[in-house]
Amino acid sequence: MRQSTTGLAMTHMTHTPHPPHAADHAINPTGCVLVLVDYQQRLMPAIDRHDEVLADALCLADAARVLGLRIIGTEQNPQGLGPNVPALRERCDTTMAKMHFDACASGLLDLLQAPADAAQATPLPDVVIAGCEAHVCLLQTTLGLLRAGRRVWVVAPACGSRTTANHTLAMGRLRQAGAGIVSLEMVLFEWLQSCQHDKFRAVLAIIKARSAA
Repeated sequence: MRQSTTGLAMTHMTHTPHPPHAADHAINPTGCVLVLVDYQQRLMPAIDRHDEVLADALCLADAARVLGLRIIGTEQNPQGLGPNVPALRERCDTTMAKMHFDACASGLLDLLQAPADAAQATPLPDVVIAGCEAHVCLLQTTLGLLRAGRRVWVVAPACGSRTTANHTLAMGRLRQAGAGIVSLEMVLFEWLQSCQHDKFRAVLAIIKARSAA
């Protein structure tokens, strides 16, 4: 008997994996990784609101360090665009150079793969991401993470493009793709989960310092 093409199509649809929608869930701080994309010295001056974008990224990194979360930075063609801004680069546990706009195609997924993930069938840690440009490397890297089955939250105010229009379009497309589009404080308070967290006061001080800047 021949299987109908309709049956094949339905079988394919049934088994095709879909990326998890981050917006439906709170961020799980356990094992969460912060990825900071391409805050590079020769690129940042061209980014709209570049001082605010960088300040929010540094605030994210400071809170992640206080909470003991891993921070991975990326640099696009560093010979051409230079390294990441020193203040950000020194906050990263690892910085990977890349030529692909999608950092997943240059090895990011391997860096994200913790030994425990490979050894046992545990849920993949969540990813919080921000970077530049929002409509190019940040966008393509986030889409790559979603295709790999990661839950991803994009910190919109810590992302930058040369134009507001490109930033807005990038956030809209990523929301449709299944990423959570979040603010800086959304992330920090979801990382904490409770005012009884032993690092609550330290993170609150980081938030207050950013608000006062």
